Amino acid sequence: MISATKLKSVDFYRKIPRDLTEASLSGAGLSIVAAFSMMFLFGMELNNYLMVSTTTSVIVDRSSDGEFLRIDFNISFPALSCEFASVDVSDVLGTNRLNITKTVRKFSIDPNLIPTGSEFHSGPIPKVNKHGDDFQEEYSDGSDSLTAESFEKYAHQYSILVVNFFAPWCYWSNRLKPSWERAAKIIKERYDPEMDGRILLGKVDCTREAELCRRDNHGHHEHESYYGERDTESLVAAMETLVAPVPRESHKLALEDKSNKSVDTAKRPAPLTSGCRIEGFVRVKKVPGNLVISAHSGAHSFDPSQINVSHVVSQFSFGKKLSLRMLSELKRLTPYLGGSHDRLMGRSYITNRDHVNANVTIEHYLQVVKSEVVSRRSSQELKLLEEYEYTAHSSLVDSLHIPVAKFHYEPSPMQVLVTEVSKPLSHFLTNICAIIGGVFTVAGILDSILHNTLRLVKKVELGKHF
Repeated sequence: MISATKLKSVDFYRKIPRDLTEASLSGAGLSIVAAFSMMFLFGMELNNYLMVSTTTSVIVDRSSDGEFLRIDFNISFPALSCEFASVDVSDVLGTNRLNITKTVRKFSIDPNLIPTGSEFHSGPIPKVNKHGDDFQEEYSDGSDSLTAESFEKYAHQYSILVVNFFAPWCYWSNRLKPSWERAAKIIKERYDPEMDGRILLGKVDCTREAELCRRDNHGHHEHESYYGERDTESLVAAMETLVAPVPRESHKLALEDKSNKSVDTAKRPAPLTSGCRIEGFVRVKKVPGNLVISAHSGAHSFDPSQINVSHVVSQFSFGKKLSLRMLSELKRLTPYLGGSHDRLMGRSYITNRDHVNANVTIEHYLQVVKSEVVSRRSSQELKLLEEYEYTAHSSLVDSLHIPVAKFHYEPSPMQVLVTEVSKPLSHFLTNICAIIGGVFTVAGILDSILHNTLRLVKKVELGKHF
């Protein structure tokens, strides 16, 4: 057995009898200062322990989503009809996807970006095999030429007004012209405009009546587009189908309204729905490419000078949508990330329709960089946040073809890795001990120096010498 005496011999903290100690005002003052110093340094060390500490590095992209990249967008076009708006994607590898509809939604809006109806659904457009009559025969004009002044009168006079909006320079308009005139003549013979008056076939020269064509092709009147075959027989059959459900009495009512000079405008309440809001997402390969929004139709020709792709961007972002947990992490790490996640949001690119801004394509050049935040705790790597940020440069470009809104994206092969380094608890406790011990030791040294100095001064005053 080890005796108590032997155990006492290894005591590092030997006690001095209280009667042999002496208290002083200088020692009390230093003790108070030392206590406050310990508390202050402890608070600073605790704050440093709780503070986010990160290291930043640039590495080769190691995305978990593989070789594909998601693009979310919400863009409003005040002057582009939903009927013709097309979302296309292409890239440097040769991928070319036209008129994407599966993940894209369209909503009609007015020029002030206010919604005017429910979601626009474009049905499948059948392939047209016959663009006109195969035989060449003489023909005479059978359809009535309409102008801006006469259009409204005819629209209210006849239950069904079928109009061919054409341009003399258009190849497809010229292909349609013979069969259209023959069909119009046949319909006039079967349904006399004066006696029957349920249907009339007309035509509008869009080079002379540009404003009328622009207005009515963008929703000023309630209308349906025809996508069927364009030979005489098919056109006549289509007109017969349209007129069959309409009773002859409807023409008499229209004439009575005309004689009373009271046109019932409520029959055509369709507002001016000239714009389109396009929202949704597409998945693209992680290589340089283009997302293009333009006017497209397999059954129409477009005058480039009349196409306006002005737009307002409400959202344009890359990567997965951030969850609530990721959003909270993003706020915590705001000094490092989050400033360029949706760089184009809220920006407007509006051009007026005049000779200066005709045939203008709006291009956006986007350089995309992935940022990833990970945390290393207990020798494990935990992913906290993954987002894509980008820079944006936009310009207006004169185009020889149909103007488009082009978003050229270029993903970087590198990524920014931000690592959150957590401080070990042992390091925090060691620093606390060092603070307490260091302050206590320094205060003791200062107290000893001050005490011996005061004692020496007293001896000099009493004339005592060593």
